[in-house]
Formats: sequence, C-alpha cells, structure tokens
Amino acid sequence: MNSKGDIISPVWYKRVSIRRVFTRIVIYLLVVGGALIYLFPLFWMISSSLKSNDQIFTTPIQWIPKPPQWHNYIEAWSGYYPFTRFLINSCIIAGGCILGNILSAPLVAYSFARLRWPLRDVFFFILLLTMLIPYAVVMVPQFVLFYKLGWVNTYLPFIVPAFCGGSFYIFFMRQLIMTIPHELDDAARIDGCGSFNIFSKIILPLIKPGLTAIAIFEFIGQWNNFMGPLIYLTKMELFTLPLGLNVFRTQAGIYMNSFMAVSCLSLIPCFILFFVAQRYFIQGVVITGLKE
Repeated sequence: MNSKGDIISPVWYKRVSIRRVFTRIVIYLLVVGGALIYLFPLFWMISSSLKSNDQIFTTPIQWIPKPPQWHNYIEAWSGYYPFTRFLINSCIIAGGCILGNILSAPLVAYSFARLRWPLRDVFFFILLLTMLIPYAVVMVPQFVLFYKLGWVNTYLPFIVPAFCGGSFYIFFMRQLIMTIPHELDDAARIDGCGSFNIFSKIILPLIKPGLTAIAIFEFIGQWNNFMGPLIYLTKMELFTLPLGLNVFRTQAGIYMNSFMAVSCLSLIPCFILFFVAQRYFIQGVVITGLKE
C-alpha cells in the first residue's frame, strides 16, 4: 500500500524496480567507461616507463612490459639532471604559495562577507572581473615589474603575490563565510568580541574544510605550473620539476622510457595528497558552487 492507502500492484512494483536497476547499470557503465578513457594516458605512461626503449615503438603495441624494466626509474632520477633538487624547489614554491593564500584569502573574504565599508560591493565586483583577465594579458607587465624589483631568478614572483590573496580563493572563501549564520557573530559581539576575535575564534574554525581545499588546489596548480617558472627562472639549480622535465625531454631525445619514468615519479606527490585529503577535495568542489 502507498501513503494514501491504495494497494500497489506487485507487477507495477516489479517493473519500477527493474527500471531502477537498469538505470543504475547504465549510469555505472557510463561512469566506468569515462574513467577508463581518462585513465588510459596514465596507464600508457606507466607501461612505457617499464619498457625498454625498443618496446615502446614496436608494432603492434605491446601493452604489458616483458620483462618490466624497474631500473628505468633509478637511472632516470639519479642521472645527469638533479631531479631531487627540482623536487625540493617545487615544494618550496608550492609551500610558500599555500601559506600565503591560506593567510590572506580568508582575511580579505571575511572583510567582503561580514564587514561594512564604503564601496565594498564595487571592489568585490572589480575582484570578480580580475578573474576574467587572461594570464597572457598581464604576463609582460608583471615580468617588467618583477624584473625592475630584481626578483628574476628568485622564488619571490610566485610566493609574494600569494600573500596578497588570489581573486578566486577570496571569492571562494567569501561564499563559504556567507553560509555561516550571522547569529553567531551577534552572540560573540554581545560577549565583547571584536571583529578579529570573531574571525579567529568563530569563523576560522568553521571554514577549515575550505582552507584545506585551497591548499589542495594551490598545491596542484603550482606543482604543474610550467609557464611561470619558464619566464622567471633561468638557472638550472632553481628549476622546478616541470622545467626539469622539459629540459630532460629535449636532451634525452628518443629515450622515452626514462622520460616516462621521471614523469610517473613527479606525479606521486599529487596522488598522495589527493588520496589523503580526498574528502576535503570533493567538499571543496561542492562548496565552490555555493551562492549567496
């Protein structure tokens, strides 16, 4: 019987159940098929990293290495190029940018979300407009500015702007703070808390998932950043992993197995970070779509 007391036919109920099962099977097949398509390049990279160089270019394609060449990883990583140094450089830039955005973005977002000051909405609209500006437009003016400041061949062009707050992260945190009830602020003000105490003791603990999401987004963005280091870094001892991989690719020539091996190793920190903080990453994607 349904909620109105009517008797439900078993045949009808069976048809609905079969339809639901069929729909779920179709959805799962589509999801699995899409996942396999996206995972195919990764599988090809791992497979190529374990082959000899001759096996990579054989026809027909040999999908499974016979036998696996595990020494490719050791020889490629500990070869002529200092990939350990490149790894440390990437960690320095990514860590500095994460710290800068985590410290600056919530403060600016709190000002836009909670404080009232003249032309607040106008400045927030300007902030949103800056997200529409392509990087190619500001690339040359930024380089001229940082060159005159003497920041070329340093990590300052990457780390210092992070402490000024990224426009996307400010918007992201502002939308998150807007979901927190204003009654919490009012209760804290009755107890004598000022704006900064409200931010540090009430708002900040509630937006920790958003801060974790920012850290993940920024790490992945800086870890894969190629254009920025290519513009500002010319000394090899300062190169990041993307630049080191590019140099290795041009110098290694046809040794694709070694190049694929180093590429696989460079992805390990991103995989570890994603699987450790997967819940916060997905939550951050969901929070990004929140509206006022």
